Order: sequence, then structure tokens, then C-alpha cells
Amino acid sequence: MSATTRKPRDSETDAVHYYFWSRQQFENAVARGEFMEWVEYNHDLYGTLRSEVEKQLDAGNDVVLELDVNGARALRKAIPDSVSVFVAPPSMEELGRRLRARGTDSEAAIASRLRIAETEMAAAAEFDHIVVNDTAEQAAAAVAALVSARRKGA
Repeated sequence: MSATTRKPRDSETDAVHYYFWSRQQFENAVARGEFMEWVEYNHDLYGTLRSEVEKQLDAGNDVVLELDVNGARALRKAIPDSVSVFVAPPSMEELGRRLRARGTDSEAAIASRLRIAETEMAAAAEFDHIVVNDTAEQAAAAVAALVSARRKGA
């Protein structure tokens, strides 16, 4: 599980979707080396807790993380044999439409997220696989197929 300093959305619950921490709590965890990777994204901090990933790996489970490009780079350094998948929007226009349809962000926040997405799209070639998110179901199935193939040694 990940921790973040952003405020939870109405549909999110602490310790279920994320650990929603104060900036001070998060920075203290960074100082203690508790994150496998962490980044500041759109003025909020996000990080993958080392203990959560190690617990799952030790149990023989696959771990799928949702990271930005810098987080994926850091994770590749921490776990060199990890497999990276870039999930791309069908288009920048569609990404903007989806963000607006959520109704959770201001237009300024959406504009910032779109600028970040354009930069991240330029890094897609760094990843082992690219999945286009035409629909959530299709993208999830594609990622699941990649995980299954990896587990089978393909």
C-alpha cells in the first residue's frame, strides 16, 4: 500500500485506498527510509511503503504498483528485475475529458495534471510494456495478462 499527503476523495478510505498522512508524517517516514520510492506529484507526496511490498513478495504474491515515471525509475533501481508497464491514455484529449468528468479537480489542477502527463508520455519508451487505457476493463485485463505471463516465465 502507498501513502500520500493528498486529501482523500469522497470514495476513499484511509488504510484501504492509501494511508492518508500529513506532510510531517510522510517526511518523517522518508527520513527513516520507509519508502521503496516516493515522489512529489502535483504538490502532494506519494510513496510506496517498503514494508508493504516486502510483505507481499515474501508471501509469494505479485505486486502491481501505480507509479508516476519518476517512481517507476526509482523502483527499477530498488528492484532491478521488476517489470514496468506504462498505462497510456488513448489521447491527451480523452485524458482531459476523463479528468473533467470525475468532477474532483479544479480546471487549474487538471491543466497541471495534463502538463505532467505530456512529459510522462515522452518517457513511455523507458518501460518494458505499454498498455493503452481505452477502457479500464481492457487495460486491467492487459496488465493481468502481462503479470500472468511473467509468473509463467514467458
